[in-house]
Amino acid sequence: MKDCLFCAIARGEIPAHRVCETDELVAFLDIHPVRPGHTLIIPRDHHAYFDDLPPTLAGEIVALGQRLSKHMKARYGAPRVGFAFTGIDVPHVHAHVIPMMETTDLTSRRYIAEEKLTFRLTPRADDGELAATAADMRAALA
Repeated sequence: MKDCLFCAIARGEIPAHRVCETDELVAFLDIHPVRPGHTLIIPRDHHAYFDDLPPTLAGEIVALGQRLSKHMKARYGAPRVGFAFTGIDVPHVHAHVIPMMETTDLTSRRYIAEEKLTFRLTPRADDGELAATAADMRAALA
Protein backbone atom coordinates (compact mmCIF):
# COMPACT_ATOMS: atom_id res chain seq x y z
CA MET A 1 0.00 0.00 0.00
CA LYS A 2 1.57 3.24 -1.16
CA ASP A 3 0.62 5.61 1.68
CA CYS A 4 1.06 3.18 4.60
CA LEU A 5 3.80 4.15 7.06
CA PHE A 6 4.61 0.54 7.96
CA CYS A 7 4.67 -0.58 4.32
CA ALA A 8 7.23 2.19 3.68
CA ILE A 9 9.31 0.96 6.63
CA ALA A 10 9.10 -2.62 5.33
CA ARG A 11 10.27 -1.44 1.88
CA GLY A 12 13.18 0.44 3.47
CA GLU A 13 11.91 3.85 2.35
CA ILE A 14 11.67 5.10 5.94
CA PRO A 15 14.53 4.35 8.34
CA ALA A 16 13.92 2.16 11.36
CA HIS A 17 16.09 0.48 13.98
CA ARG A 18 15.62 -3.02 12.63
CA VAL A 19 15.98 -5.96 14.95
CA CYS A 20 15.10 -8.85 12.64
CA GLU A 21 14.03 -9.36 9.04
CA THR A 22 12.70 -12.42 7.27
CA ASP A 23 11.09 -12.84 3.86
CA GLU A 24 7.72 -12.23 5.52
CA LEU A 25 8.39 -10.01 8.57
CA VAL A 26 10.23 -6.95 9.80
CA ALA A 27 10.82 -6.29 13.51
CA PHE A 28 12.01 -2.86 14.60
CA LEU A 29 12.22 -0.78 17.75
CA ASP A 30 9.31 1.52 18.59
CA ILE A 31 10.53 5.13 18.59
CA HIS A 32 8.11 5.90 21.44
CA PRO A 33 8.87 2.89 23.64
CA VAL A 34 6.91 1.99 26.75
CA ARG A 35 10.15 0.35 27.96
CA PRO A 36 13.60 -0.04 26.37
CA GLY A 37 13.50 -2.87 23.85
CA HIS A 38 9.84 -2.24 22.92
CA THR A 39 9.67 -3.85 19.49
CA LEU A 40 7.08 -3.84 16.71
CA ILE A 41 6.69 -6.83 14.42
CA ILE A 42 4.99 -6.20 11.07
CA PRO A 43 4.31 -8.32 8.00
CA ARG A 44 6.00 -7.03 4.85
CA ASP A 45 2.71 -7.35 2.98
CA HIS A 46 -0.07 -4.98 3.90
CA HIS A 47 -2.78 -6.45 6.10
CA ALA A 48 -4.86 -3.80 7.82
CA TYR A 49 -6.03 -5.77 10.83
CA PHE A 50 -5.16 -8.85 12.86
CA ASP A 51 -8.14 -10.81 11.59
CA ASP A 52 -6.97 -10.17 7.99
CA LEU A 53 -3.77 -12.16 8.55
CA PRO A 54 -3.33 -15.63 7.10
CA PRO A 55 -3.03 -17.98 10.11
CA THR A 56 0.49 -19.11 9.19
CA LEU A 57 1.71 -15.50 9.08
CA ALA A 58 0.09 -14.77 12.44
CA GLY A 59 1.95 -17.81 13.80
CA GLU A 60 5.26 -16.51 12.45
CA ILE A 61 4.68 -13.18 14.20
CA VAL A 62 3.92 -14.93 17.50
CA ALA A 63 6.98 -17.20 17.14
CA LEU A 64 9.27 -14.20 16.57
CA GLY A 65 7.65 -12.47 19.55
CA GLN A 66 8.50 -15.50 21.70
CA ARG A 67 12.13 -15.41 20.57
CA LEU A 68 12.34 -11.69 21.33
CA SER A 69 10.67 -12.25 24.70
CA LYS A 70 13.34 -14.68 25.87
CA HIS A 71 16.05 -12.14 25.07
CA MET A 72 14.15 -9.24 26.67
CA LYS A 73 13.69 -11.15 29.92
CA ALA A 74 17.41 -11.86 30.12
CA ARG A 75 18.58 -8.45 28.87
CA TYR A 76 16.29 -6.26 30.96
CA GLY A 77 15.51 -8.53 33.89
CA ALA A 78 11.84 -8.28 33.00
CA PRO A 79 9.67 -10.78 34.87
CA ARG A 80 7.36 -11.00 31.85
CA VAL A 81 7.02 -9.66 28.34
CA GLY A 82 3.72 -8.40 26.95
CA PHE A 83 2.63 -9.25 23.43
CA ALA A 84 -0.31 -7.55 21.75
CA PHE A 85 -1.61 -7.16 18.23
CA THR A 86 -2.99 -3.68 17.85
CA GLY A 87 -3.63 -1.54 14.80
CA ILE A 88 -4.96 1.53 16.52
CA ASP A 89 -2.58 4.21 15.22
CA VAL A 90 -1.46 2.64 11.95
CA PRO A 91 -3.88 0.41 10.03
CA HIS A 92 -1.20 -2.18 9.22
CA VAL A 93 -1.05 -5.23 11.46
CA HIS A 94 1.61 -4.84 14.10
CA ALA A 95 2.44 -6.70 17.24
CA HIS A 96 3.99 -4.93 20.21
CA VAL A 97 6.53 -6.91 22.24
CA ILE A 98 7.19 -5.03 25.48
CA PRO A 99 9.39 -5.94 28.46
CA MET A 100 7.06 -5.47 31.42
CA MET A 101 8.64 -4.02 34.52
CA GLU A 102 5.29 -2.95 35.98
CA THR A 103 1.85 -4.46 35.61
CA THR A 104 0.63 -1.24 34.00
CA ASP A 105 3.11 -1.44 31.11
CA LEU A 106 0.51 -3.23 29.00
CA THR A 107 -3.02 -2.97 30.25
CA SER A 108 -6.72 -2.87 29.50
CA ARG A 109 -9.02 0.11 30.03
CA ARG A 110 -11.09 -2.15 32.26
CA TYR A 111 -8.36 -2.03 34.92
CA ILE A 112 -8.20 1.77 35.02
CA ALA A 113 -10.27 3.44 37.72
CA GLU A 114 -10.42 6.98 36.33
CA GLU A 115 -13.36 7.67 34.04
CA LYS A 116 -11.68 10.29 31.87
CA LEU A 117 -8.18 9.61 30.67
CA THR A 118 -5.81 11.55 28.50
CA PHE A 119 -2.94 9.98 26.64
CA ARG A 120 0.38 11.21 25.38
CA LEU A 121 3.20 9.68 23.46
CA THR A 122 6.05 8.35 25.51
CA PRO A 123 9.26 10.38 25.02
CA ARG A 124 11.09 9.95 21.72
CA ALA A 125 13.94 7.52 22.26
CA ASP A 126 17.50 8.55 21.47
CA ASP A 127 18.69 7.18 18.12
CA GLY A 128 22.04 6.12 19.60
CA GLU A 129 20.27 4.10 22.30
CA LEU A 130 17.92 2.60 19.70
CA ALA A 131 20.86 1.63 17.46
CA ALA A 132 22.70 -0.05 20.36
CA THR A 133 19.54 -1.89 21.48
CA ALA A 134 18.77 -3.06 17.94
CA ALA A 135 22.35 -4.36 17.53
CA ASP A 136 22.11 -6.22 20.84
CA MET A 137 18.81 -7.82 19.88
CA ARG A 138 20.04 -8.78 16.38
CA ALA A 139 23.03 -10.51 17.96
CA ALA A 140 20.77 -12.41 20.38
CA LEU A 141 18.56 -13.63 17.52
CA ALA A 142 21.48 -14.69 15.31
